[in-house]
Amino acid sequence: MGTIIAIDLGLKRIGLALSAGAGIVTPLSAVERKNRNQAANDVKKVLNEFEATTVVVGIPMGSTTEDEMRRRVAHFMNLVEFSGEIAYQDESHSSQEAEALMKGEIRYKRDGRIDSLSAKIILERYLSSLRIST
Repeated sequence: MGTIIAIDLGLKRIGLALSAGAGIVTPLSAVERKNRNQAANDVKKVLNEFEATTVVVGIPMGSTTEDEMRRRVAHFMNLVEFSGEIAYQDESHSSQEAEALMKGEIRYKRDGRIDSLSAKIILERYLSSLRIST
C-alpha cells in the first residue's frame, strides 16, 4: 500500500500524520504556515522524506464549504506538486476530538500538536473506511 500522509490544512498550521503500513498512525510535527509557497514547500519536503504514495486531506464533507475547501486543497496540492493519489476524508469534529485527547496536558499550547492529532484522526478514519469497503 505504501506510505500514506494525512494533512489537516489550516490557515496558521498544517497538521501531518503518517501511516507506513500495519495500520499504525503517527502524528508528525505540524508545519507553521507563513505563506502558501513556504507551506507547500515544507509539506513537499515531508512527502518526499517519507516517500508518500498517497495523501489524505481532511475536508468538511456535506457542509456548505465542501466545494470551496476541495478547490483550496486542489490548489495547495498543485503547489506541492504531488503526483501520487490524493484522497479526501471527512474531517468533521476531528479538531474537537484532538482537543479532547489533549485534555490533561500540562499547558494547552498552540504548537501544532492539536493540528497533527487532527491529521492522525483523519488518517485513522480513512484507513478504517478502507477496511470496511474491502
